[in-house]
Amino acid sequence: MRTIKKAVRTAVCGTALMLLALPGISAAAEPGGMGGMQHGDHAGMKMDNSGKTKSGAHGMDMGEKIFSGKVGPWTAEARLVDMKAQMEKSGMSAKTVAKFAGRRHLMLFVTDPATGKAAAGVAGKVDITGPDKASSSKVTLVVMGEHIGADVDMPASGKYTFKAEIESGAKKGSATFPYTLK
Repeated sequence: MRTIKKAVRTAVCGTALMLLALPGISAAAEPGGMGGMQHGDHAGMKMDNSGKTKSGAHGMDMGEKIFSGKVGPWTAEARLVDMKAQMEKSGMSAKTVAKFAGRRHLMLFVTDPATGKAAAGVAGKVDITGPDKASSSKVTLVVMGEHIGADVDMPASGKYTFKAEIESGAKKGSATFPYTLK
């Protein structure tokens, strides 16, 4: 139980630091979050095929898309943000940046396929198996605005496997997807 609380606290603190470092974060504090932008409404954001914003956009890096598909009754998209790179871009001190080496922020956007809107009341967890197959971790996905997410350790290059389990009320779903860290 202590490990879970520590993991959640670490995820929340790391995410808060990352969000504070993002340019234009004050827009996220406006009513409606993300400056009034809704999930799926990327008006004003110009993205390339990897999901990263192009020059001249809001300057927010939505991370690399690592999954898109069905998770039970929902449509989901998983993105992975390199926290160290995000901190470097924001001008944080080298000492602070070093603390984020090997850390990624996993974001899972879960939507109702009928409406295209963010699914309400979703919760979940993700089991992550590392490249050596012997190491694995389990993280709880925490509601963070329009997505559920968690900070994850990915210290070594190689193939990782993510198994996400999502639930909301009586609905449940799961998806397994790979990601190769270069």
